[in-house]
Amino acid sequence: MTFQHVSWLWDDARAAALAGDEVGLLVYRSNLLGADLRLTNYGGGNTSCKARANDPLTGKEVEVMWVKGSGGDLGTMKRNGLAALYVDRLRSLKNVYPGIEREDEMVELFNHCIYDLASKAPSIDTPLHGFLPFRHIDHLHPDAAIAIAAAKNGKEITRELFGGTVGWVEWQRPGFDLGLKLLACLEENAAQGIALRGIMLGSHGLFTWGDTAYDSYVNTLEVIERCSEYLESNYGKKRPVFGGQILTSPEQPVRKEQASLLAPVLRGLSSGAQKMIGHFTDDPRVLEFVNSADLGRLAPMGTSCPDHFLRTKISPLVLEIAPETDLSDAAKIGKTLSPLYENYRKMYAEYYAACKHADSPAMRDPNPVVVLWPGIGMFTFAKDKQTARVAAEFYINAIQVMRGAEAVSEYTALPRQEAFNIEYWLLEEAKLQRMPRPKPLSGRVALVTGSGGGIGRAIAWKLAEEGACVVLNDVNEERLAESSAAFVKAFGRDVSVTTRLNVADRDSVEKAYEAACLAFGGVDIVVNNAGISISKSLTEHSEEDWDKLYDILAKGQFLVSKSGVEIMRKQGMGGDIVNIVSKNALVAGPNNAGYGSAKAAQLHLSRLLAAELGPDKIRVNAINPDAVIAGSNIWSGGWAEGRAKAYGVAVEDLPAYYAKRTLLNEVILPEDIARACFALVGGLLDKSTGNVLNVDGGIAASFAR
Repeated sequence: MTFQHVSWLWDDARAAALAGDEVGLLVYRSNLLGADLRLTNYGGGNTSCKARANDPLTGKEVEVMWVKGSGGDLGTMKRNGLAALYVDRLRSLKNVYPGIEREDEMVELFNHCIYDLASKAPSIDTPLHGFLPFRHIDHLHPDAAIAIAAAKNGKEITRELFGGTVGWVEWQRPGFDLGLKLLACLEENAAQGIALRGIMLGSHGLFTWGDTAYDSYVNTLEVIERCSEYLESNYGKKRPVFGGQILTSPEQPVRKEQASLLAPVLRGLSSGAQKMIGHFTDDPRVLEFVNSADLGRLAPMGTSCPDHFLRTKISPLVLEIAPETDLSDAAKIGKTLSPLYENYRKMYAEYYAACKHADSPAMRDPNPVVVLWPGIGMFTFAKDKQTARVAAEFYINAIQVMRGAEAVSEYTALPRQEAFNIEYWLLEEAKLQRMPRPKPLSGRVALVTGSGGGIGRAIAWKLAEEGACVVLNDVNEERLAESSAAFVKAFGRDVSVTTRLNVADRDSVEKAYEAACLAFGGVDIVVNNAGISISKSLTEHSEEDWDKLYDILAKGQFLVSKSGVEIMRKQGMGGDIVNIVSKNALVAGPNNAGYGSAKAAQLHLSRLLAAELGPDKIRVNAINPDAVIAGSNIWSGGWAEGRAKAYGVAVEDLPAYYAKRTLLNEVILPEDIARACFALVGGLLDKSTGNVLNVDGGIAASFAR
């Protein structure tokens, strides 16, 4: 089949391999639908199938429904993401339904209908699938369909577009009662001789179905394709899209630079209740909206689809600054933007006060999730990177919905009270309360220099394990690529960003921080770890050797710390600088004049910065490792040979030699340094700065005091 606006992904061979396995075909169909973000957004929508199965209690065949469970994502869902329920028990709940005022009570009763005790918890949409008689059902949130569902005369458009074969149910919050409304719509049309192929939910989404997984997939795509064709034929017909463009964006490099400069300021303003992670996009669909004449009218209206609204909040904040604004004076920009944030918080508090119920949860963070900058793009802020990125995806969906609705009619958003009832729904609150506690470094961003391998990679890994987003960097691009792949495999695509960084080059340092600001909104933890070693006697040392050591160790620490502090000050949230120095900063030894003195410079610079940055709540501490050989670049390039020569041992005996000279007789590993780094930044030492933490197995000569 050929489609222009959706992706046809069905593979007959793969489907044939699943023949007879209705649940397997459900998972397959769900993954295909979830793979196309034009059909549904991340975590949104649900699918189901009904089939006969043996009852484990009676051995008799019964009808069972498998439906996507609470949470999860269609694109990645597996069998364990489904809830399995007895159909007859689920439908019998209609006999005990106490009415819409108490419909939330029905959710607990779903547990009495569970067929597979190991299955996922049923979602609020379970009865919407269960009450309909069809074997395979898709409930999606396609932009094209929601655009019609959110149009002022969406009901009439739907009837005309599909000749009455797609029904219409007015907006209602998802739940038991909406399931009854869907069934009533189906039966009312059947009584008139109309066999529906789907139902449009006002301001919400689309239900479609079929006798087989294939039939349902085809029907779903055909309905969405028809909606898309209709919208496409109407764009620009009655008026320019979004009223036309009234602002021209600068070129992308300028947009990126401006966004990176402003992001830390916005992150600081958005992090009132907790530290937020940022995301930036200058997607063409965003630019078309933020540069348009209709921005001021449409943006305050908010979104229509509940999934969009839950991710993006009541409405975005629109910045009232020109795209070419000089951002060099962060304090001045902060003063300009603070009133906008204060007004938004006031608006949100008034919205809460006007709409709250006696049993509503306490008001949540009043800061905006979505921040629009005309000419530049969109920022989103949330508790972690994935949530911030997904919020951006959802708001782009909302933009497309507004775009389509305005092309064929007039966009209508959810009424404020309905929006509040979704946002502060007690069932949603219960979901939030069940979420795991945040990790110690959640909401924090770390830049660890030299994190392509060795100590740097171990530190970045530990910080990521504890919840931080990390900026991986190195001059060795091969090592960096290997580390990047390992991080993505272990932590997913939202935890790390990769950039080449030469710590001795100011432009390279600035570009690394630009990457951090664009990816995460700023930085909270700077770990100066990148290093090099040269072991030679004084007379063998060249001026080039000396300059290289001081450029990478001392100058590099200076440049990276300087730029990091500028960003931390923009954020106004304090921060941590941890300098990975060496026991050689304190202990004199042979053949070590250049390296040892450069390390001493690093250590004293740590003290100096601790003294200077205290008023900014920026802590500066140092870790003094010794003889960390595993995975370290330091031991290449002749360093190992030089130290072995200085101590009169063979190169292969160095690890044992170093361990034996320690008080604890221990070999020091990169992970030991990583744990020490976490100890300094993990929250337990928030009132400690200017410290030196030795991780060397115990060397009396390097005791700082």
